[in-house]
Amino acid sequence: MDQLHEKYENLKEYLKNLDSVAVAFSGGVDSTFLLKTAHDVLGDKVIAVTARSMSFPKRELEDARAFAASNEIEHVVVDSEELDIDGFSKNPTNRCYLCKTELFSKIKKIAVQKDLEFVAEASNTDDNGDYRPGLMAVAELGIKSPLREADLSKPEIRELSKELGLPTWNKPSFACLSSRFPYGENITPERLRMIDEAEQFLLDLGFRQVRVRYHGNLARIETDESGFQTMTLQSMREKIHAKFREIGFTYVSLDLKGYRTGSMNETLNL
Repeated sequence: MDQLHEKYENLKEYLKNLDSVAVAFSGGVDSTFLLKTAHDVLGDKVIAVTARSMSFPKRELEDARAFAASNEIEHVVVDSEELDIDGFSKNPTNRCYLCKTELFSKIKKIAVQKDLEFVAEASNTDDNGDYRPGLMAVAELGIKSPLREADLSKPEIRELSKELGLPTWNKPSFACLSSRFPYGENITPERLRMIDEAEQFLLDLGFRQVRVRYHGNLARIETDESGFQTMTLQSMREKIHAKFREIGFTYVSLDLKGYRTGSMNETLNL
């Protein structure tokens, strides 16, 4: 057995030992793989729980609903509006800690109601190398992290997802819309709407991996190499600029470093 499939077998054994679990499910690459594997191992002793909020685009919620339904997995959608959390809208550096504490506390209550032993989330080993205050909440609340326990990285999860025939194996990475704001920049419903609308417009144009970062009246676009090639077309740039102006931005810039996770953490002195 090669190393990757040994990790996969270790993951299944870990999940088997949990006996029953509520999986925090966003519909992304990692949580879809975790949910599918948990369901394969534990069957009806697994449920998926998805948080609905302004930071979670409707397209992502619909993807999550569709996957759970197609795999006949019980799916609970819980309202968890981050902007209602005291201090969250001021976007402090521990924003993710505040959010995850709220969310996982709600999922733990659901797990108790459903008579499930544990709650699991889908961080992987790649998350160990960045500033992730949400993982502090995971540790404090006793949330399980099966993918990290199995020593699985993002590329490995994509490879296994492809083998399993999961539609998310090559899905672009996604993070909540609140991550588009520099720390200390207030997060408001209107600003979240602007980011959501701008990113949806780019996706509709055919861009795959994009982020629109909010800097007041300036939108900073991060995209992958394919996106850079598309941006070389003057007609495309003019179309994007016009739409972003309509959305509410005065200036539109393209980040020359391109897409990367956690780019707002680059301002932190950690």
